[in-house]
This record gives sequence, structure tokens and C-alpha cells, in this order.
Amino acid sequence: MPHFSPRALFLALTALLPLLSACSSDDENSKVGPTGPVEELYNNGVDALNARRFSSAGDQFNAVEQNYPYSSWAVQAQLMSGYSAYLQNKYTDAIGILDRWIQLHPAHRDVAYAYYLRGLSYYEQIADIQRDQKDTEQAMNALREVVNRFPGTSYAQDAKLKIDLCIDHLAGKEMEIGRYYQKQHLYEAAIGRFQRVVDDYQTTNHVPEALARLTEIYLVLGLKDQARKTASVLGYNYPGSEWYSDSYAQLVENGIANPVDKAGNNNEPSRPGFFSRTWHAVF
Repeated sequence: MPHFSPRALFLALTALLPLLSACSSDDENSKVGPTGPVEELYNNGVDALNARRFSSAGDQFNAVEQNYPYSSWAVQAQLMSGYSAYLQNKYTDAIGILDRWIQLHPAHRDVAYAYYLRGLSYYEQIADIQRDQKDTEQAMNALREVVNRFPGTSYAQDAKLKIDLCIDHLAGKEMEIGRYYQKQHLYEAAIGRFQRVVDDYQTTNHVPEALARLTEIYLVLGLKDQARKTASVLGYNYPGSEWYSDSYAQLVENGIANPVDKAGNNNEPSRPGFFSRTWHAVF
């Protein structure tokens, strides 16, 4: 067993003191945060938000939670922490904070806002139509939860508008894939995509193009009867659209329609619900 003289042991301990001091200092610094009365911390957080110092605001609200965890201020501070994360575009963090808050305070007076902010955090992550649309589906589900749980609120009204935008986004993705398949001459796959837009996204502005492209594909495949029926639905519901003009020209070119028939056959105004009834009646 090695033997150390008192002097050698003293020198060794002396050499370690700076290291131990540094470690202690690091530990203390890691725990340092805003301190003060709970009301002051919370109000400092609000002031920081108003000054758009979002990170500082988050620190203040976190300090309320850590130092006064059982106070009513802590409940509100956690919700504001979620809002701070949202404003910093830290949407995943915001969703995690809000999920915990909702689970802990399901009957709180601000729970509708918490659900709404959670929906917005999903909504802001929606990717363009070139990418996978999982985020769009998640956003729709979160926003629908707002509408279903809190009907009649301003949160529900805004959520409905954003749901419509999500639906349009999904329809746009279907159209993009359908156009790709059409260019690759994968007509069966393209028909499936355009058909889905017609069936599932009737309220979007992508429907006229979907019908026109279906007409075009049917003509390429020699399915003249389906092409004529599809173009009829397009003409009845969107008589003034460029897509119908193009489709009608293709029908004339293929000897399916007569140029003089166009105006006479498609001037009847559309009626509510007619699109769906006409489509399913024709096919």
C-alpha cells in the first residue's frame, strides 16, 4: 500500500482546490435563474413578452414554476411558457408544455385557449405540398378538437378557417401527385388521385382542374363516354372556368361535342348540393 507523507498529501489537496472550486461554481451557475417575489417574476415575464424578448420571458415564467410550484401564479406561468415557446417558433416544445398543462388543468378557465394554441403550434409546422403531409393531418386533428370542444368561441371560428386551409393543402398534394403520375403515363394511379380530390375535397378550388385532368386522361385511354360525362359535370358546376373551356375543346377535337352545343348546354345555374348528386348519378 503506497505511503504519502503529510507534506505530499497537503500539496496534492492544494492542487485539487481550484478544480473543486470550478466544479462548485459551475453547479451554482447552472442553477442560477431569475429570483424575486412571484408576482414580480410573472410581471417581468409579461413585460418581456411585450418587448418581444421571448427567451427572457420564458426564463421568468420558468422561474415562477420552479420557485413557486404550488401557487396559482405557477399555473398561469406554465401556460405563458407555452406561449413563449410558440412565439420563438419552438413548436414541438410548445406542444409538450401545452399537453402537460391541459392534462393537469382540464377544467381551467383558459383551457380553450390552451387547446387553440396547441392547434396553432401544429398548424405552423405544415410543410409545403412538396413534402409529406403528416403535419397537416395532425394540425387538422388538433384544430377539429378546438371546434368540437369549444363551439361558438372565437377560437373555434378561427380554427374552422384554418381547417379549410388544411383541406385545401391536402387537395393540393393530391393534385401534385396526380400530375406527376399523369406525366409518367401512370394513368390508373393518376385517376385515383384526381378522383379523390373530386370525392373528398369538393369545397376546394382544385376540383375544376381535377375534373379537367380526368377528362383528358379518359380521352387518352379512349374512354370517350367517361370523358363526356366528366366534362358534363365540370361544365355544369364550373361553366366559366378555363378548365372547362380546355376540356370542351378537347371533346370537340375528339368529335364528342359540337361547338354550338357549349353555351346552350351549360348555362343553368348550379344548385346547392348538385355537384355531389350529379357526380354520383353520372357514375
